[in-house]
Order: sequence, then C-alpha cells, then structure tokens
Amino acid sequence: MSTENVIGTNVMRLRVAKGMSQSALAERAHLSRPGLAKIERGHALPRANTLRDLARALGVTTVKLATPVRLLHTVRFRARKRVREREQLLAEVSNWLDDYCFVEDVVGSSQDFVLADLREATLDPRGLAEAARKKLGLDDQPIHDICGLLEKCGVKVLRIPRATDAFFGLSVKDEDGGPAVVINTWERISVERWIFSAARELGHLLLHPGSYDYKEEQEPKEEEKQADLFASFFLMPHESFAREWADASGHPLYERILKVKRIFHVSYKTVLLRLIQRGEATKDIFQVFQLQHKRRYGKTLKKADEPQPLTEHEFDERRAMEPDRLSDADCLDDRLRRLVRQAVESEEISLGRGAEILRLSLMDMRQLAAEWAT
Repeated sequence: MSTENVIGTNVMRLRVAKGMSQSALAERAHLSRPGLAKIERGHALPRANTLRDLARALGVTTVKLATPVRLLHTVRFRARKRVREREQLLAEVSNWLDDYCFVEDVVGSSQDFVLADLREATLDPRGLAEAARKKLGLDDQPIHDICGLLEKCGVKVLRIPRATDAFFGLSVKDEDGGPAVVINTWERISVERWIFSAARELGHLLLHPGSYDYKEEQEPKEEEKQADLFASFFLMPHESFAREWADASGHPLYERILKVKRIFHVSYKTVLLRLIQRGEATKDIFQVFQLQHKRRYGKTLKKADEPQPLTEHEFDERRAMEPDRLSDADCLDDRLRRLVRQAVESEEISLGRGAEILRLSLMDMRQLAAEWAT
C-alpha cells in the first residue's frame, strides 16, 4: 500500500470513529473539503504541516497517521447492531497485539494456549466448560480473577472502554497474535457483564474456531447461545451452583438470587437462566424478580441495570472467597504490565516505549516505574 493510501485510510478511519464529517475535519485541519476528500481517497499526499494539522484535529500523532495497520483476519467481532467505530477498534486491537507480541519476544516469554487441545473435543458447551475447569486445575469454587486466569492459560486480555452496548467483547485466534480476548469495559456496562463477556469469548475460542472471519459482523444466534451456556457453566459449575442455591434456601427468592449472584460474580439474569435450565423455574421468573425488585425499591430494572452491582471502587481483598463488592480490579489484565516491567528494568525497551505499549502518558509511566522501585 502506498504512503498516500496508508494516510488516507487512517484519516478516514479515525474521522468516522470520531463521528466527524469531512467538512468538520477539513475545517479543523484548515483544509478544503475537496482537498480532504483527495487525501482520504489516496489521491494526494499531504504536506508535513497539513499532516500535523490533521493529526492534531484527530487527536493522534503524525506517526500514527503514516503507519499502516495490520489487518486482523481471524477475529470474531459480532454485534447486535452496527458498531460505528468497528474499524478503529480493530486497528487498536491489532496495534495492541503487535506490541504485546513484541514485548514477549524481547523478554523471551511467550505462552502456549493451555486449552488448545480442547478445541478438538466433541463436547457440548457444558461438558467443555467442565473440561476447561478441570484442565486449569480449578475446583468447584467461584472464579475471582477471570482475567488473571485467562492470562495464566495463555490468553492475552485487553480492557477497552467503548461507549456502546452494541458489543460486549471480541476475540482473536492464534494466527493473528492471539489467542486474545477484548472486553468492553464501558462504565455503563456492569462489571458482572465484563466478567461474563470474558468467559463467553473463551467459549467462542474453544467452541467455534472455524467462525473467526473479520468480514462477518452478525451474531449467529445458535453460536451465541452455545457461548452463553459455556460461560454460565464455566463461571458457575453445576455442583457448586446446586450447593450454594440449596444453602440459600432459607432466604426469600429475591435475596436468594442476589446472594448466589454475588458468590459467582455473575448477573442476576445468569442465575435466573440457570434456574430455568435446571427446570426449577419457568421464564415467568424474570417477571417475578422484577415485581419483587419494584416492591423493594419502587422501580423496575431497566435492560442494563444490575441490582446490587459489583462496583469499580478498589478494595484490599480482591481474591476473598465471598466479597460483598468487587471492583474493576477483578477484571484486570496483568501479564502485559509484568512483561513491560521486565523489559524496562532489563533496559530492553525505554520508558517511552513502555508508555506507548501500556497506553499511558510518559508522566504516568514514570510514576508507575517509581512505584515498581518502592
């Protein structure tokens, strides 16, 4: 791809992601709209000062505008409705994976996907979830650090907030630098949903390895149901759920559901669906739960609402067995930071490169390095 086409593609992708018209960007970059259109089509190479103006207007560096983005081919990015910034998000994931693999090479610390052989297993979602837990050495206790668990089994994890509820997560196969799971951690999406999305994308990696095509944007309902079922049993093992549900039998239904959801760090909907799946309730339980919530709080739950949600506030015992509240610390991606620290301290990369890889400002990176030393 020529330099003109690289710059044009990047300018148009970033402009669309920011919801800007050609006229609006042209005005901010002190260009005519026809002049910008030529640049975006790759018919004109902007001068240095024009490139700086475009970069400033788009909030990126000139290097980003002039650098081609590696296209991800084996990515599963399905959404319930069109995601306006899909191409920009995929570009960010591609750059992140390139940086991650670079640091792995620098420090000589790559990881195999521990669950890779399960992709050949002919198991239903529940059986596959149970096999995955067994292979990871998990007992029947709740998972308190989903991202740490994924990283330990060789899955790269990226948290990336996007102001949309059209998608909750995506995943990338080994061929493109994965396996990797990307979670939408927008503040209006509950932490429970972050955790479920991480488990759900692991389900796709194991259940549907042949369905990774960046051109596909629609969600196949049957595959989504299978991934949901996998996530449900991966996060709430059958026997453990049955035991906890029975132990909470002395509580009213509403409190009983909330108690179990907090134990397993899942949403109330996940608990209700499990009860339906077990034959202990019908679909009417959703209405019953809504009525009981309204009786207590005077209002019904909206689609994205979560009663007594896990919070984003930090707390000390994040791996405590049954914390009443969790934070975004329960959905952290730790391995890349460890690798960057090792590379910086061994002087394989600079602080500036470390900041770029971790998406931090140089000031924040210096503060982080200072805290490493304490």
